[in-house]
Amino acid sequence: MTAVALPAVKLDHVTKFYGTEGNALHALDAISLDVAAGEFVCLLGASGCGKSTLLNIVAGLDRPSAGTIDTGDAHTTLMFQESALFPWLTARGNVELPLKIRKVARAQRHSKANQLLELVNLSAFAGKLPHELSGGMRQRVALARALAQEADVLLMDEPFGALDAMTRDVLHEELERVWSETGLTVIFVTHNVREAVRLGDRVILLSSRPGRIVEEYPIGIARPRRLDSFDVAGLAATITDRLKDEVRRHGH
Repeated sequence: MTAVALPAVKLDHVTKFYGTEGNALHALDAISLDVAAGEFVCLLGASGCGKSTLLNIVAGLDRPSAGTIDTGDAHTTLMFQESALFPWLTARGNVELPLKIRKVARAQRHSKANQLLELVNLSAFAGKLPHELSGGMRQRVALARALAQEADVLLMDEPFGALDAMTRDVLHEELERVWSETGLTVIFVTHNVREAVRLGDRVILLSSRPGRIVEEYPIGIARPRRLDSFDVAGLAATITDRLKDEVRRHGH
């Protein structure tokens, strides 16, 4: 009998309230979701639907009010919209930091940091400080630093939201390449519908608050994809219409 692979992340009726009874904010409602190892899943929804809350729960930074989350033996790491690099450390120094915390020997962490910077095409900028790098470069350093934690599950909270369209498009290609080369499981939060369709194996659409899964879209479009391709634009339009329905419902 063939063994059935366990999901890298399993959410079972995850619910989250903030505040006290009578004045509680209902952020998430009974979210159940399995994410397979090596899968790229995009979470999509209007502002305030609980996307970031869900990501924080998967990362272990927050706890559900009800329901369970299981990541098995997988390790998670979280990458934010802001690169959050230490300004006094070089690009290599920022990537080395999680290795230093784990007490990896200096020569080994130097070598590993160089490998990761090469992976994100920043070898030539290893000695630069964050203020000497563009926004896109800083996000690449942040990605390399996340990879230095040797996590199995990469959680990304709108990591390209503050970048211009051209830089974001380039980083889509970089991220897809890194994901393909490393075999990481990725859960990617965005409010950009085309970005979700461009990157994801699946797009999970959350309702307006409280966040519930209202639709799931398997993306059957062959990779590599382009933001401006007919297939990406067509599916993005369908998802956008569904998202607008949710926004209108919340508005009423």
